Amino acid sequence: MSAESSTSGERRVLILAHTGREEASKVAAEFAQAMAAEGIAVRVVSEDAEALERWGLPDAEVVPVGPEAGQGCELAVVFGGDGTILRAAELVRECGTPLVGVNLGHVGFLAEADVDDLDYTVRRVVDRDYAVEERMTVDARVLVDGREVARSWALNEATVEKASRERMLEVVVAIDDRPVSRWGCDGVVCATPTGSTAYNFSAGGPVVWPEVEALLMVPISAHALFARPMVVSPTSLLAIQVIPEARTSGVLWCDGRRTYELPPGARVEVRQGEKFIRLARLHQAPFTDRLVRKFDLPVSGWRGAAARRQNEQARADGGPPAPRPQEA
Repeated sequence: MSAESSTSGERRVLILAHTGREEASKVAAEFAQAMAAEGIAVRVVSEDAEALERWGLPDAEVVPVGPEAGQGCELAVVFGGDGTILRAAELVRECGTPLVGVNLGHVGFLAEADVDDLDYTVRRVVDRDYAVEERMTVDARVLVDGREVARSWALNEATVEKASRERMLEVVVAIDDRPVSRWGCDGVVCATPTGSTAYNFSAGGPVVWPEVEALLMVPISAHALFARPMVVSPTSLLAIQVIPEARTSGVLWCDGRRTYELPPGARVEVRQGEKFIRLARLHQAPFTDRLVRKFDLPVSGWRGAAARRQNEQARADGGPPAPRPQEA
């Protein structure tokens, strides 16, 4: 069925999956079957359709891959890891369809649910029991000899990296058109708060709570006296220029998916994006809890209000209180 022939007012979800993984395809097909059983129409993109059909995909609308894929859908439900969610973000950025991720990857920081919670996810989608939040993006453009030669965007980060493994990349960085420092480095990450737990995190940058409005600039393995991560205003303009006399060129990566060559002298400008990505939240737990759970952080010994509430709930349920942490 084509998008034009769909019934007006009909509920519809877009389903996207990492079809290179059998488990993701299988679970996505099961979710599609659950949606169909609840009277919610299913849409898939053409490059996913064959893999999902092998697992019993119900009668679904198949559309081409492109910015119109999510048009008219109340949600895009994504099965895979963060890479699959970033792929989905490309498809829904223009139409603004909210994304909800079901994690089948490793850390899966962008995902909202785990594969073991499929029934829970189905119920929340059916009942429209979720909140939608907007996440900042960045827009990036490449200039060569003062002329714009490329333009892109990213949800997590725009990263300038060296093109040659053997040599460092020589760059000058600036904030708001004022030079800050010159670095010989492996690259420079320009990240959003959402991307602070992605490449930025691996490069030694700070973790920034998603509701904070800021941009991050983090050097990668810089050979320089001043090479500290920087957190700046969301209205700031970040610039990285490959020095004209550099012996190696660079590469601009946007979310690790879109690449652009940077010859010596090229300049990359990064600023807050004009469009947001909308993420659907099924859980109301604070970001702190997500951080602890995703990275399995050690928190034993904390005796704050949450621990007291846990003990009170345990007593109310007739069970033993939570064990006291050992004294140091």
